Amino acid sequence: MKFSKQRELILNYILNSHEHLTADTIYADLKKDNPELSLGTVYRNLTKLTEIGAIKKVSLPNQVDKFDKNLDPHAHFICDECGSITDINIPGIDEFLDKVSKDDGISIRKYDLTLNGTCKKCKNKK
Repeated sequence: MKFSKQRELILNYILNSHEHLTADTIYADLKKDNPELSLGTVYRNLTKLTEIGAIKKVSLPNQVDKFDKNLDPHAHFICDECGSITDINIPGIDEFLDKVSKDDGISIRKYDLTLNGTCKKCKNKK
């Protein structure tokens, strides 16, 4: 698929970030050097990039949707203090899900796991 200049710009911004970004953050940061960019364009392109599987939309309760470059199955850790989101890899999760599938006679296609607590930064502040 051929990407427009703006779609390429948005995708590269996400791929080069180490955060889970909101559409508003992406727009505000890219608008500085791209005055022709509109918020609607950012939203449309994020939707399309999510649909084609180039990025992942992370929808969490009571939060604005964020976008993630990590397409591998993983959990998210949300800090109750600062609200930061971190990718968490859980060793053995695939084996656990296989066992649940076999034991319960189900087929798990994907999972969304969110862990809540206090991040290292906030913990060290106390």
